[in-house]
Amino acid sequence: MIEDMKKGNIECVIVKDLSRLGRNYIEVGNYIEKIFPIFNIRFIAINDNIDSFKNPSSTNTILIPFKNLLNDEYARDTSVKIRTALDGRKKNGEFVGAFPAYGYTKSKEDNHKLIIDEEAADVVKKIFEWHVNQKMGCLKICHKLNESGILNPTGYKIEKLGLNYHNKKTINYSWNVSTVRNILKNDIYIGNMTQGKRKVKSYKIHKLEQVPEEDWITVKNTHEPIIDKETFERAQKLRKNDTRIGKNGDISIWAGILKCGDCGKAMHKKISKNKYGKIYEYYICGTYRKKSDKLCTKHTIRLDELEEAVLKTIQYQINQFANLNEVMKRINLNAEKVTEKEKNQTLNNNEIEKIQRLKKNLYEDWKNNYITKEEYLEYKKDYESKIEIIKNNIASIQKQQKEELIIKKEKLKWLERFKKENNIIELDRIIIEELIDKIEIYENNNITVFFKFNVV
Repeated sequence: MIEDMKKGNIECVIVKDLSRLGRNYIEVGNYIEKIFPIFNIRFIAINDNIDSFKNPSSTNTILIPFKNLLNDEYARDTSVKIRTALDGRKKNGEFVGAFPAYGYTKSKEDNHKLIIDEEAADVVKKIFEWHVNQKMGCLKICHKLNESGILNPTGYKIEKLGLNYHNKKTINYSWNVSTVRNILKNDIYIGNMTQGKRKVKSYKIHKLEQVPEEDWITVKNTHEPIIDKETFERAQKLRKNDTRIGKNGDISIWAGILKCGDCGKAMHKKISKNKYGKIYEYYICGTYRKKSDKLCTKHTIRLDELEEAVLKTIQYQINQFANLNEVMKRINLNAEKVTEKEKNQTLNNNEIEKIQRLKKNLYEDWKNNYITKEEYLEYKKDYESKIEIIKNNIASIQKQQKEELIIKKEKLKWLERFKKENNIIELDRIIIEELIDKIEIYENNNITVFFKFNVV
């Protein structure tokens, strides 16, 4: 309309009332008082009895700014109410978006509930399988999806689901790295509903801005998961690590694992050739290589020497726990300690009941004048103090029981993993990620391996 006004194609603008022209009182006033007169345009607001041609003074009355201000306030108030209602739905775990994440669709019975879209969910499962278990990088996954002729999320929503969906960034419905990466980090696939990641600046400025992660609204277990939590957590660990992708698109087995033992920074991979033409790989401290030899030393270690040392260390640990029955005895011994604590907790509960009966009898003794009020208050304070001490003991025991139960489950989990990794003769990314937290490299080929477990 503004372009037509500039070209002289518009002679008159007619609206039902001022609110139909706009609810931003500053902009509406600017149009009525400046823009329309500059382009010689007649303005009519029917319900407000405004006609700039027949009654020029009707556009200059003091009532117009007040009406525009009220219209603006109405828009602000409506915006607040709508936002509050939507936030309430988000906090209840209801989906309020227009289009669900790839792999889900809206339930026909409840528009705010998500159900699994089996065809897309199968693709999501493949992406996690390739990344977590086959150690493919996001780029290699993209190539595999595109080579298989699988539509990306935008293409799937338009072509398969028939949705009126538009994405300016998508070309030819092909997969890209950011799409795969977003799927791998989206907790919607483990049954969580995270919303409120973006918002408009205000009811006047409809520009979207990112919301800090701590202000996102997350409700757990709102719908059926596509990916189990363990697989998802492993994907997050791979994503957060300083992952180096090889020429074939796979993740290096040492990605995010190797650290300089002195400065703590990541070790960098280098390839070199000796005077005989032999090519070999080695790792060097990132600080030394990228910053300065004054800040740290080389900490160089050849790849073949690193692999041999780590393999022997893992084999040694497995041999240490080869007698799994003995380890189980130690775990069960700890379980007996938990049972003993449960007995102590029962005794504590009985003691509280005993003291509470004495406290009740104490009150009756006071009322029957067997003891004075001062004696009653003194004994009562003493009993309450003893009860508080016992309750604290009970809380402490319960906390220890929970911690020991978690530790026991963790130990059993690692025992199962040791069974699976028994007789290991070659390293791969799965073994490294399963067993090792980090490896520190020191001078003279000295290394320290930090395992994720402790079953002793």
